[in-house]
Amino acid sequence: MNARYDFHMHSVLSPCGDEDMTPNNLVNMAALQGYDVIALTDHNSCLNCPAAVKVGEQAGVLVIPGMELQTAEDIHMVCLLPDLERALELSGLVREAMPPIPNRPEVFGPQRILDENDEQIGEEEILLVNSCRYSLTEAARLVRELDGACFPAHIDKPSFSVLAALGEIPPEAEFTAAEVSGRGDVPALLKAHPVLQNMRILRDSDAHYLEQMPEPREFLPVPRLTAADVIAIIMEKR
Repeated sequence: MNARYDFHMHSVLSPCGDEDMTPNNLVNMAALQGYDVIALTDHNSCLNCPAAVKVGEQAGVLVIPGMELQTAEDIHMVCLLPDLERALELSGLVREAMPPIPNRPEVFGPQRILDENDEQIGEEEILLVNSCRYSLTEAARLVRELDGACFPAHIDKPSFSVLAALGEIPPEAEFTAAEVSGRGDVPALLKAHPVLQNMRILRDSDAHYLEQMPEPREFLPVPRLTAADVIAIIMEKR
């Protein structure tokens, strides 16, 4: 099937995520828009994924637990995990690798952990918009060891992207896919960076607000609509 996807969006757990981005709101908005599969990818944490996965089961949308990991080089990388157990394992490892800088809710906003009813069950105390100790290559290897998929985020952007930080995509990271923002010029990127010609190019919303979730316009061919099958296709070498 050709699955309508968005693999990059944030909830209220991300300090830059709008208060309306609760698990129920974002998953049900995806259902109304007609998505088949989405991923919740908060900054450096998967703690709202359990709620989003449960809401997705009720709404008929596959929710893949994920994370937007910020590497030691200040590069954003989208990570998708096959199940909640491994997502929460990654979440714990990344938290241990984060600097113990407390969040300042009055500046960055609260980092709220919610249940499937959008009730608050906790709050992340360390600031999530910092880099962890893992390098890009180390983080990619860690995600693969957890049977997940990972790819550099919004490579066309001038900040927090692999091209902005390093000028090229390092082969030792062994990426099979890369993400371009909605306005990214794919032909220009392919011309400037031939390594991308052998990679799957994905477009995601990186939504922090409900109004930033567009109608589906990107499709991924998958044999079955499961997290494992989506991950397998993304990790497939071309």
